[in-house]
Amino acid sequence: MMTVHYPEVWDLDSLFPGGSDSRKLRVHMNESVTKLETFEEHVQKFEVPTSKEDASKVFELLEEMNHMMRHLSQSGAFIGCLMAQNTQDKKAGILESEAASLSARFQNSFQKIQQDLSKTDDTVWEELLTKDLLHKFTFILNEWREEAKMLLSEKEESLITALSIDGYHGWSQLYDMLVGEISVTVTVEGEKKTLSVGQANNLSSHKDATVRKESYEKLEEAWTEKEEFFAKTLNSIGGFRLETYKKRGWGNPLQEPLHINRMKQETLDAMWGAISKNKQPFVDYLNQKAQLLGKDGLDWYDVDAPVTESTQQFTYQEGAEFILEQFGKFGPELAQFSKHAFENGWIEAEDRPNKRPGGFCTGLPLSEESRIFMTYSGSMSNVATLAHELGHAFHSYALRPVHSLNRSYAMNVAETASTFAEMIVADAAVKNAQSKDEKIALLEDKVQRSVAFFMNIHSRFLFETRFYEERKNGVVPVARLNELMEEAQNEGFAGGLASTHPHFWASKLHFYITYVPFYNFPYTFGYLFSLSVYAKALEEGSSFEEKYMALLRDTAIMSAEDLAMKHLGEDITQQAFWEKGIALCVQDAEEFISLTSEEA
Repeated sequence: MMTVHYPEVWDLDSLFPGGSDSRKLRVHMNESVTKLETFEEHVQKFEVPTSKEDASKVFELLEEMNHMMRHLSQSGAFIGCLMAQNTQDKKAGILESEAASLSARFQNSFQKIQQDLSKTDDTVWEELLTKDLLHKFTFILNEWREEAKMLLSEKEESLITALSIDGYHGWSQLYDMLVGEISVTVTVEGEKKTLSVGQANNLSSHKDATVRKESYEKLEEAWTEKEEFFAKTLNSIGGFRLETYKKRGWGNPLQEPLHINRMKQETLDAMWGAISKNKQPFVDYLNQKAQLLGKDGLDWYDVDAPVTESTQQFTYQEGAEFILEQFGKFGPELAQFSKHAFENGWIEAEDRPNKRPGGFCTGLPLSEESRIFMTYSGSMSNVATLAHELGHAFHSYALRPVHSLNRSYAMNVAETASTFAEMIVADAAVKNAQSKDEKIALLEDKVQRSVAFFMNIHSRFLFETRFYEERKNGVVPVARLNELMEEAQNEGFAGGLASTHPHFWASKLHFYITYVPFYNFPYTFGYLFSLSVYAKALEEGSSFEEKYMALLRDTAIMSAEDLAMKHLGEDITQQAFWEKGIALCVQDAEEFISLTSEEA
């Protein structure tokens, strides 16, 4: 039988050959400038609609805007891939700045369209939306109109956007550069290795406690060495954001992230409220884990430690085959799509220096493809991450029949598809376990995700919420940032840790992402929301895939509350909804404790 070999390095040349020196990319970027100039002219000539007969005029501008957006996204995503695969690629950094400038110009034109649409008379507006050309855009057009009413004047918003390139977003890019320059030397299996931040982070799940501890301490030294730079960066991003909110009259720093995620404050409060009431089983898990590791309490660098030495390792090929096998049991489309992604080099998985830490999936709208980035080192956690990112890519695939203006789904529901795919694989791994030790290790991998979503991410949310409150009164110094982080971790982990990670605020890329504020709670939302979807999938079997894809197609054209009510029949502003998902996670924690307590 012939062995299939899936490439571990992604294929970017099929998009723009030659990397950051690509002539095709240069032509594309130059075309973007020309197209943008024409688009800007048309936007300036566009006038506020005065009757339903203006529907065709609005539609034409929307189509041109859509084409412009796809053109910019194609090159922007590609450049993002270049930056991630090699942090030393200086030319990619220059291209990133150029792309950001074009994006800001597009944003200015988009804001003028928004403002013009918001000025349309209410009666005329309702009539416009009844026209066949515009009816399918009802949700997104109403959303744009609402957003425009939340913003300042077109001139003021244009100024903010222009200043954000070298201000707001510039600070975010500086953070990426600072982290890209960091390397640490760690002794692994008797050999000194110089590692990037991403590679060193992977050692958090190493079986050797001395390796985990040394990796953590070396990284902590690196964060401490540059702490003033990171504090300046975080304060500048926070300051810019708060000043913008202040000018717009937004008092609550959560107003923007809630709006972006199309969800209500009551939904967010219900979710965290349900989690806060149900943390004890996970504290019990952390305490049990500390005992298994021969410790009185669990240190931060031991949270991801394996408790058994038989943790199964998967080569990249084995991991891919396992994912495809499990996806196939859920539904044919997910499996076929993922096989296509593996075979066609959509995935960057190789473990090598100078890669950016973390993982992501990015869409390339013109070629209707995705690219997945991660650093694969063979653990079950890596396999789960790979499944997670394939879930994101499948979400984009499911939306293909939908007009691309109706494909802009929010981060919270974006995490639903990815977490759903991750659960298929994690559950199967536990069920297929060949020994008790293997089952313990795989079950723990599931529980660790619950700890991440209910405790780690909660602590990030608490830190960020409190940071913004203090930042309103001025710059928050390093010492206070460390205090806020430790307080948030103690609360988020409900006192379940013996030691915390004071510089976590410096080490976590998510705090420095400027395009999406509060890059934390949507993950927890997606995790728990997908548990409900997953429960329905288990009930209905492979016939559920069609309904699942219908849900994914609706993610961009309704609020989170309406989506849950339509497809799950659930009210997510109530804690009861969230407690159902948490209860499933509690079962995993209790089973882990039970299995590891059965001493022969």
